[in-house]
Amino acid sequence: MTEPTVIHVGTPPEPRFDALYLDGASAAPERVTLTVDRARGMLTGPGIDWPLAEIREVRDQAGADLMVLRLAGDPVQRLILRDFGLRPFLPGRLRAAPVTRRGRLMGWAAAALASVALILGVLVPTMADQLAGYIPPEGERALGEVTLTQIREAMDETGLAPVRFCTDPNGRAALRRIEERLTEGGALPVPLSVHVLDHEMINAFALPGGHIVFFRGLIEAAETPEELASVFAHEIGHVVSRDPTRHALRSAGSIGVLGLLFGDFAGGTVVLFLTERLIEARYSQDAEAAADGFAHAMLERAGISPAALGDMFEHLLREAGDTQGVMAHFLSHPRLGDRIARARAATPEGFQTRPLLDDEGWAALKSVCGT
Repeated sequence: MTEPTVIHVGTPPEPRFDALYLDGASAAPERVTLTVDRARGMLTGPGIDWPLAEIREVRDQAGADLMVLRLAGDPVQRLILRDFGLRPFLPGRLRAAPVTRRGRLMGWAAAALASVALILGVLVPTMADQLAGYIPPEGERALGEVTLTQIREAMDETGLAPVRFCTDPNGRAALRRIEERLTEGGALPVPLSVHVLDHEMINAFALPGGHIVFFRGLIEAAETPEELASVFAHEIGHVVSRDPTRHALRSAGSIGVLGLLFGDFAGGTVVLFLTERLIEARYSQDAEAAADGFAHAMLERAGISPAALGDMFEHLLREAGDTQGVMAHFLSHPRLGDRIARARAATPEGFQTRPLLDDEGWAALKSVCGT
């Protein structure tokens, strides 16, 4: 009688994998054979005894054809495999490493944020103020011309051509009469270049090099020539103090710092950012108060009531509200009500005004952009 064949089922062999081992001490990798010790839950090899649950997979930054492993808590040792069959034995391979020394990291993060705030809030403005004094007049004027071109192009809504200048000769002549009246008897540090843009925005602003820009919307919103003259005088105050140059340098410096932190900004983004910052220039409280005070004195010398500036503020506030559609830098700091009160108080008692424009001149200025 033939004896039956007995087959003994033993323990399956432990999985083995070929790998390159970097021990973190030497630059040369070592070829090793790794064994999965399921009984102990370990990955073993020459000089290697890693708990399977503590092995993490490092993202392959190249062709994703290799599996790179590290041991949790060990920043230098690496295992590199071509065989992805080891993955099922690594339950925590995708688990993020625990954050160590969290308090120290938070401290460094807070220090970094404080450093950035110090650079943007103190260092950049200080350097901009210092640098503004070294820019020659021709360089400052060129900066204003380039910026004006960028603003006209950025504000174009058709994509066909920059926002056009308003050039009606009678309207421009009326605007020149206001300029001559304001500046008679007082020399300015730079010659003025006054522009009117055919845009409905209710705004006016100054640019480096003596450029002053009015929008059609502001001229249409003004109720009297004196109101428009008061805005003109306020912007001349910014020109005399070189506020636009300092503001442009501060904005450019801030863009440079942010570009280093978050990646270089594209040229178009820079232009749009600078355009917005210069059109809605929010000068400091001291700069705005100084420009108001300059306007009060200039208006009084020109035989125009300083209260006209308060009238303009009050009119714009009534028409457009405190935050919507009104000149942002006029409505920033200090409080608008205080500025209106100061303009009223700056007008001497019994002050006699001299006519600025007749009805024909005012109508021409209102139509400087055409009907």
